[in-house]
Amino acid sequence: MSFVLILSIFLLNQFASAAPPLIDQQQNIVVPVINRANQQNTISRNGLSAIFKMRLLRWNDGSAVTVFVLNDDDQLHRQFCKQILNVFPHQMRRNWNKLVFSGSGQAPILVESKEEMIEKIANTPGSVGYLNLKDLTNNIKQLVVK
Repeated sequence: MSFVLILSIFLLNQFASAAPPLIDQQQNIVVPVINRANQQNTISRNGLSAIFKMRLLRWNDGSAVTVFVLNDDDQLHRQFCKQILNVFPHQMRRNWNKLVFSGSGQAPILVESKEEMIEKIANTPGSVGYLNLKDLTNNIKQLVVK
């Protein structure tokens, strides 16, 4: 019985020391973000999905939506697709390709880096994208998914 107790304590200490601090985990949470001037602060999960699938082209106030995304291979893009939109990046790409090739729509605007995402969203009214919480700036706010 004492062997099990000692093993349990050992394993608990191993996992506790290997876990990153809670603040770091929270800072790496990916969230949808919008330009600070946007009047809309919340959106439904279906509404957010429709925006990133390029089906919902206007905000509630009637202003145009501009969607920015990172490359399909980017870790932040994969995390956003899987955790927030509940799809794989290749599924999003397939959807965008259908819109473009059929002539019925367009793909989102591709940015090359997180820094470019920050710059584009901060300077484009009506824009939407995604970032880690730690990367929010004065000109960018989180779009809360309800």
